[in-house]
Amino acid sequence: MNIVVLVSGGGTNLQKLIDAEKAGNLGGGKITCVISSKPDVYALERAKNNNIKSVVLERKKYSDVAAYSKAMTELLIEEKADLVVYAGFLTILDESVCKAFPYKMMNVHPALIPSFCGKGYYGLHVHEAVLEKGVKVTGATVHFVTEECDGGPIILQKAVEVRNGDTPEILQKRVMEEAEWLILPEAARLFCEGRITVKDGKAYVDQ
Repeated sequence: MNIVVLVSGGGTNLQKLIDAEKAGNLGGGKITCVISSKPDVYALERAKNNNIKSVVLERKKYSDVAAYSKAMTELLIEEKADLVVYAGFLTILDESVCKAFPYKMMNVHPALIPSFCGKGYYGLHVHEAVLEKGVKVTGATVHFVTEECDGGPIILQKAVEVRNGDTPEILQKRVMEEAEWLILPEAARLFCEGRITVKDGKAYVDQ
């Protein structure tokens, strides 16, 4: 299966996907293209270092979300994407992309959905909100991308302890290391092995 990874920054989640593929842990999936919404981000270097094709589809060159989404859809079709993985991709796409790739796009969110998710909850903002609320457990969620922001069927979740003295930065690092970096490659593997089914808006994993 062709996996296309969407990025906007450093690409640490992309690196974990690359590592998983090299270790034979992507269920036969192959990362065939990396698409970035910004030029000059380190994720593009990671692609280059691993001989993976990369494309910059710069958001600011498009007048609105609809125009950008159309260009993205056309590019994903051109790349024959079987699975599209959001790996720190912070650009909003409209429902046209989801409709072109129904239950074939997945995202990792740095909290346990349905907590701390939706519009405005991204990056450090999520961890700031977690600490402000005083919850004792947070984590990460891999879910299918639908037209509802962070509202698609949940594939995998992993809990992470919130500790006394945590800062948003410390918590962000722990959530990445203990959850995101583990469950994103795992979800991609399950997808490529045909072990995820969606029924009545819920994702079921065949263990």
